[in-house]
Amino acid sequence: MLTQTTTRVLEPGDLGAALAVLESDPVTNAFVTARVRVAGLDPWRLGGEMWGWYTEGRLRSLCYSGANLVPICATPEAVRAFADRARRAGRRCSSIVGPAEPTAQLWRLLEPTWGPARDVRSHQPLMVTDRLPDAIEPDPYVRRIRKDEMDVIMPACVAMFTEEVGVSPMSGDGGLLYQARVAELVGAGRSFARIENGRVLFKAEIGAATDRVCQIQGVWVDPDRRGRGLAIGGMAAVLRYALADVAPVASLYVNDYNAPARATYRRVGFQEVGAFMSVLF
Repeated sequence: MLTQTTTRVLEPGDLGAALAVLESDPVTNAFVTARVRVAGLDPWRLGGEMWGWYTEGRLRSLCYSGANLVPICATPEAVRAFADRARRAGRRCSSIVGPAEPTAQLWRLLEPTWGPARDVRSHQPLMVTDRLPDAIEPDPYVRRIRKDEMDVIMPACVAMFTEEVGVSPMSGDGGLLYQARVAELVGAGRSFARIENGRVLFKAEIGAATDRVCQIQGVWVDPDRRGRGLAIGGMAAVLRYALADVAPVASLYVNDYNAPARATYRRVGFQEVGAFMSVLF
């Protein structure tokens, strides 16, 4: 019998209730929803545990605990319960990421035992669009990456990750997990680039994807070509693929201090609908 408020690790039989929570906010929860849709709630397949917070016997909030710690539809009371469980388990994640308000509360509660963080990005605008821009022509040279082009796209992916996160994805396991993830997106037809003479000038991926929304990530322009508008046409091209082939809504989130990127996304029709926060270890 569940008490008035209870927190526990969810099991495969809880899948329907978990999806109901996740799909109550399809844009914000796209990353975790996509993982759960593919892997279910078994920790071995999911790559982590899904914690559930119940009140009056009903599942109200979730927290994904894997490589990332992600609060989902988390009320302040649920965040406190998730923080207690996270403290007891000890830090096993490389980041905390999620909607700005509950993520900030979670970090305040965990910082005394988990801190200091390597970086805290407290405001990352969440942006969405459901249509192509009227006045922007998609770059005709942006295309899907072929499986035999992994050696071409990987250096750009590594450069993007290192610039964005501050550490190389090739450290630790030698980049095996990162290369596997890039290969997965290439194999799924969700990696895009403009390549000239064997050199990537622009690239982006469609990462998380459900039947309702997809998330564009990994946007990068060769440093020698920045400031020339490549990202505008490139993003329009990726957006065309995303809306035609993947989902009716496209989303992304961006660091608030990255003014050029935010301006580019606005130019191609993205509008801010919320904010994320990331704590990097």
